[in-house]
Amino acid sequence: VQLQASGGGLVQVGGSLRLSCAASGRTVSNSGMGWFRQVQQKEREFVAGIGYSPGRTFYAESVKGRFTISRDNAKNTVYLQMDSLKPEDTAVYYCAVTPSDGPSMRRPAMYDYWGQGTQVTVSS
Repeated sequence: VQLQASGGGLVQVGGSLRLSCAASGRTVSNSGMGWFRQVQQKEREFVAGIGYSPGRTFYAESVKGRFTISRDNAKNTVYLQMDSLKPEDTAVYYCAVTPSDGPSMRRPAMYDYWGQGTQVTVSS
Protein backbone atom coordinates (compact mmCIF):
# COMPACT_ATOMS: atom_id res chain seq x y z
CA VAL A 1 0.00 0.00 0.00
CA GLN A 2 1.26 3.47 -0.88
CA LEU A 3 -0.13 6.47 0.97
CA GLN A 4 0.01 10.03 -0.30
CA ALA A 5 -0.82 12.74 2.24
CA SER A 6 -1.66 16.26 1.16
CA GLY A 7 -3.39 19.41 2.32
CA GLY A 8 -0.88 20.76 4.79
CA GLY A 9 0.22 24.36 4.85
CA LEU A 10 0.46 27.56 6.81
CA VAL A 11 -2.64 28.83 8.61
CA GLN A 12 -3.38 31.38 11.29
CA VAL A 13 -4.63 30.55 14.75
CA GLY A 14 -8.32 29.67 14.63
CA GLY A 15 -8.16 28.68 10.99
CA SER A 16 -8.92 25.37 9.29
CA LEU A 17 -7.19 22.85 7.09
CA ARG A 18 -8.32 19.61 5.52
CA LEU A 19 -5.76 16.86 5.11
CA SER A 20 -6.24 14.04 2.63
CA CYS A 21 -4.55 10.68 2.42
CA ALA A 22 -5.00 8.73 -0.78
CA ALA A 23 -4.14 5.04 -0.77
CA SER A 24 -3.06 3.04 -3.78
CA GLY A 25 -1.96 -0.50 -4.39
CA ARG A 26 -4.97 -2.13 -2.79
CA THR A 27 -8.25 -1.20 -1.22
CA VAL A 28 -8.16 0.02 2.37
CA SER A 29 -11.90 -0.31 2.92
CA ASN A 30 -11.30 -3.27 5.24
CA SER A 31 -8.52 -1.53 7.17
CA GLY A 32 -8.33 1.04 9.89
CA MET A 33 -6.76 4.37 9.03
CA GLY A 34 -5.05 6.78 11.36
CA TRP A 35 -3.47 10.19 11.54
CA PHE A 36 -0.41 10.87 13.66
CA ARG A 37 1.74 13.93 14.08
CA GLN A 38 5.33 14.51 15.03
CA VAL A 39 7.35 17.47 16.17
CA GLN A 40 11.14 17.34 15.94
CA GLN A 41 12.82 15.53 18.83
CA LYS A 42 9.50 14.12 20.02
CA GLU A 43 7.69 10.82 19.59
CA ARG A 44 5.01 10.37 16.99
CA GLU A 45 1.65 11.24 18.55
CA PHE A 46 -1.75 9.72 17.79
CA VAL A 47 -4.27 12.28 16.49
CA ALA A 48 -7.27 10.38 15.14
CA GLY A 49 -8.27 6.98 13.84
CA ILE A 50 -11.18 5.52 11.91
CA GLY A 51 -12.00 1.86 11.80
CA TYR A 52 -13.50 -0.16 8.99
CA SER A 53 -16.70 -0.73 10.97
CA PRO A 54 -19.28 2.08 10.90
CA GLY A 55 -18.98 4.61 13.67
CA ARG A 56 -15.54 3.56 14.87
CA THR A 57 -13.63 6.76 15.39
CA PHE A 58 -11.06 7.67 18.00
CA TYR A 59 -9.45 11.00 18.88
CA ALA A 60 -6.68 12.28 21.04
CA GLU A 61 -8.02 14.41 23.87
CA SER A 62 -6.08 17.40 22.59
CA VAL A 63 -8.03 17.48 19.31
CA LYS A 64 -11.43 16.17 20.34
CA GLY A 65 -14.16 18.58 19.27
CA ARG A 66 -11.85 20.38 16.81
CA PHE A 67 -10.74 17.63 14.40
CA THR A 68 -12.91 15.22 12.44
CA ILE A 69 -11.68 12.11 10.70
CA SER A 70 -13.66 10.57 7.84
CA ARG A 71 -13.16 8.20 4.96
CA ASP A 72 -14.41 7.70 1.43
CA ASN A 73 -13.95 4.05 0.52
CA ALA A 74 -14.96 4.67 -3.08
CA LYS A 75 -11.95 6.98 -3.37
CA ASN A 76 -9.70 4.90 -1.09
CA THR A 77 -9.08 8.10 0.85
CA VAL A 78 -9.16 9.24 4.46
CA TYR A 79 -9.55 12.87 5.55
CA LEU A 80 -8.75 14.93 8.59
CA GLN A 81 -10.75 18.13 8.94
CA MET A 82 -8.93 20.40 11.37
CA ASP A 83 -10.77 23.41 12.77
CA SER A 84 -9.94 25.96 15.47
CA LEU A 85 -6.27 25.33 14.93
CA LYS A 86 -3.79 26.23 17.65
CA PRO A 87 -0.02 26.82 17.53
CA GLU A 88 0.51 23.52 19.36
CA ASP A 89 -1.06 21.71 16.38
CA THR A 90 2.04 22.60 14.37
CA ALA A 91 3.69 19.35 13.27
CA VAL A 92 4.27 16.98 10.40
CA TYR A 93 1.12 14.92 9.97
CA TYR A 94 1.29 11.30 8.83
CA CYS A 95 -1.44 8.94 7.72
CA ALA A 96 -1.16 5.20 8.19
CA VAL A 97 -2.96 1.90 7.66
CA THR A 98 -3.72 -0.70 10.32
CA PRO A 99 -5.64 -3.97 10.48
CA SER A 100 -7.08 -2.75 13.79
CA ASP A 101 -10.64 -1.57 14.23
CA GLY A 102 -10.58 -0.65 17.91
CA PRO A 103 -8.82 1.42 20.58
CA SER A 104 -5.47 -0.17 19.75
CA MET A 105 -5.46 2.18 16.77
CA ARG A 106 -3.92 4.72 19.14
CA ARG A 107 -0.63 2.81 19.08
CA PRO A 108 1.85 3.50 16.24
CA ALA A 109 3.09 -0.09 16.44
CA MET A 110 -0.31 -1.29 15.17
CA TYR A 111 0.26 0.31 11.75
CA ASP A 112 1.77 -1.45 8.78
CA TYR A 113 2.04 1.33 6.21
CA TRP A 114 2.84 5.02 6.54
CA GLY A 115 2.61 8.01 4.24
CA GLN A 116 5.37 10.54 3.74
CA GLY A 117 3.93 13.29 5.94
CA THR A 118 2.59 16.77 5.31
CA GLN A 119 3.63 19.87 7.24
CA VAL A 120 1.02 21.87 9.16
CA THR A 121 2.11 25.20 10.61
CA VAL A 122 -0.22 27.32 12.74
CA SER A 123 1.02 30.85 13.20
CA SER A 124 0.04 33.24 15.95
